[in-house]
Amino acid sequence: MSFEYNNSGKIFTDIISKTPLDVIVQTTTHLVQGTIHIRLEERLKDELDRDELFLALTDVNILDSAEKTLYTTDFIAIHRDQIVWVLPNEKEEATK
Repeated sequence: MSFEYNNSGKIFTDIISKTPLDVIVQTTTHLVQGTIHIRLEERLKDELDRDELFLALTDVNILDSAEKTLYTTDFIAIHRDQIVWVLPNEKEEATK
């Protein structure tokens, strides 16, 4: 990690602070529950509108059509062309 200082003492780093948001992502074949990390002062839509090919999620459960867990993983990158819709997982947020 690198640090830089300007003449007034302001510190600049290469770390980008983000806020975790639990979401449900419907792909063309599966339902995915996980956490998206959104830059501070931005919205979920801002993260979805980025020009990156993949959307990164952490703490992921991949579900089948009956909502049975098929896979669990710490990280997944979903190609944005495969995403049908994304919504905040309010049910998960209410239980925390």
